[in-house]
Amino acid sequence: MADSFDAFRYVSYMRSRWRLIAASCAIAAALALAITLIQPREYTATARIVIEPPAGMDPRSSMAVSPIYLESLKTYEHFATSDSLFSKALDRFNLRAAAGAGPVESLKKRVLRVETVRNTRILEIAATLPDARKAQALARFLAESTVELSRSMVAQSAQDLLQGIERQAGEIRARLQEIESRWAQLAASEPMDDLRAAMGEAAGLRTSIRQQILSAELEAADAADRAKQPAAGARLEQMHKQIETLDHQYAEREKLLALRMAHRDRLEAERESAQTALTDIEARLREARGDAGYRGERLEIVDPGTVPERPSSPNLPLNLAAAVLFGLVLPVLYLTLEMSYREQRAGQR
Repeated sequence: MADSFDAFRYVSYMRSRWRLIAASCAIAAALALAITLIQPREYTATARIVIEPPAGMDPRSSMAVSPIYLESLKTYEHFATSDSLFSKALDRFNLRAAAGAGPVESLKKRVLRVETVRNTRILEIAATLPDARKAQALARFLAESTVELSRSMVAQSAQDLLQGIERQAGEIRARLQEIESRWAQLAASEPMDDLRAAMGEAAGLRTSIRQQILSAELEAADAADRAKQPAAGARLEQMHKQIETLDHQYAEREKLLALRMAHRDRLEAERESAQTALTDIEARLREARGDAGYRGERLEIVDPGTVPERPSSPNLPLNLAAAVLFGLVLPVLYLTLEMSYREQRAGQR
């Protein structure tokens, strides 16, 4: 009952002072209205950019966007808020006369707001100026410049990649030309056909001499007295020496042929390796040329913004509501303290 009685007394006390509360609210609302009407009007225009994943990405993976990927999209906020771009916009639209003098950083904080909408791929660029048309033009200019800067970076990246691959392809072509030149020199300095022909002729000659030796040996076996045929023995000895000479020459030529074959095999392996590398690098170059411009995210302006018709600042309803609330809270707090003080004094008496 005591708590209910105290609450009743508190409400009664406040009701008895309603004129003070009403006057406070009225004065606060009047002051807020006057200050709001005095303040200069400012208009906010917003342009929106959608950040699409690279064209070469799997569509299924583009649907499942991870929070890390969305966080990485904040990089494009720095494109739109760069000091150089904002300085260019200041000179282009003569914003120092409209937004006031001051450092570029402070003007940018007051005029520009760039943020990525949470859990989306939408980049919002909002510009606030006293002139509604200039605000819309500034937001659109910053959006177009951000898209152009992103595309130029993607194009430059693709160009650097193509130049690197083309340089590698040129080095491989030069290496292949060098190998072809060495192959021509090797074919001229180390012929194979003449050596094989000489070896064939030597083998045929050896076979012929061998047949002659067999014939001579048969004739000597049929003779009753070998001593009576000294010419046949000398001839056999001479033919054996010829065979030894031919065998020695054949072995030397065979060794030389093996050496030349090793040289050619090694050079042929280098040529095949260079040709394979050239084929791979040319395929990679064609793929890179086909993918040029589609490696990075694609930025498209989905909403260039419109000329705002209502000022964003000052907000008259918000200011009046805040003033009325302040005018209500302040006297209520004062009357509460006053009532508590009076009750304490009454209790002491």
